[in-house]
Amino acid sequence: MKRVGLVLIASIALTGFSRAEPLQLARGVGVHDWLNWAPVTADGTYRWPPYRDQEEWLAGARPLSDWPPGDQFERIHAMGFDFVRLTVDPGPLLATEGAFREEALSILASAVRTVTASGLKVVFNLHGVSQIPRYGMEMIYGGSGSEGVATYRAMVTDVAAMLVDVGTENVALEPYNEPAYYPCDDSGTGDWQQIMADTVADIRAISTRLTVIATGACGGSITGLTDLDPSFDDPNLLYSFHMYEPHSFTHQRAEDPENFSAGLPWPSSAGNLDLALETLRAHMDAAGVNLARKARNMIMFQATAAQYFLEGWGQTQLEARIGEAVDWAQDNDIAEIAFVHGRIWHHSDDTRWSHGGLQR
Repeated sequence: MKRVGLVLIASIALTGFSRAEPLQLARGVGVHDWLNWAPVTADGTYRWPPYRDQEEWLAGARPLSDWPPGDQFERIHAMGFDFVRLTVDPGPLLATEGAFREEALSILASAVRTVTASGLKVVFNLHGVSQIPRYGMEMIYGGSGSEGVATYRAMVTDVAAMLVDVGTENVALEPYNEPAYYPCDDSGTGDWQQIMADTVADIRAISTRLTVIATGACGGSITGLTDLDPSFDDPNLLYSFHMYEPHSFTHQRAEDPENFSAGLPWPSSAGNLDLALETLRAHMDAAGVNLARKARNMIMFQATAAQYFLEGWGQTQLEARIGEAVDWAQDNDIAEIAFVHGRIWHHSDDTRWSHGGLQR
């Protein structure tokens, strides 16, 4: 099942700090399948021209006749959203240079203009994927001085120039998604700090006005963010973190019968282990999962659920974890915090975040 993840930002001003003015983002929606996972041919190369057009993208989720008439981005804007986080596979850019890269950039520029014409802003997220491994995120894991990082950074500068041409008043560039570089403590290499600082400098050589979204290591988590030294900070810089905790709750899903998970309540005090197991069993029965798979799922889920209730997840733990990001912002004179909700597997209230961000 395909999902379009909502991305909602709730801003909290931290008193005593001056207000800067990067791109203002209030309430957005994530668009993940249109320009991500660029189609690959049978010989393992990118189809050319690269990326999907809108019709191919929309038809991948349901018949085109099932979509409401009119421009889908105008519909998103009419719902009260003001931006989309547009995830983009950098593979076709990394695999090309010269005229071919320019062709790919032209396609992406046209896509961004299509979105902004609806009145929406765009967070343009370069979102490496592994379908052609040499162009996945692994290419940047050889250290800050590696050839892979240099190649990736050069591609980012080309993207930045393209977005500046589109118009800095409507777009922000998020050059990385969930980078690794574990661990995020004193035993780490410090490579990610250097990569992020160098990438910001690369973009600033193209434009000081383009809003850049900086990301910490360790999967872009809060831990990665708080390990980041924002010495490269400037007035047009935003900061992001991704929040999936507790993972057992945010990743309840039914796509894979071998890993069918459902039934954990929020907060954990709203239920108990027996009720969670009963709920999972009922969901699997309704989905037609066979007996053998149901038995395996119950065994796996019982241990996960027991740990979830033992840890007592609820608002207190959530606020404490996000409080680490708040403290980091205060310590570094970052004036405003924005919590971002996104890709929530099971949603019933606004305390369930799987993505998050900080902005000045």
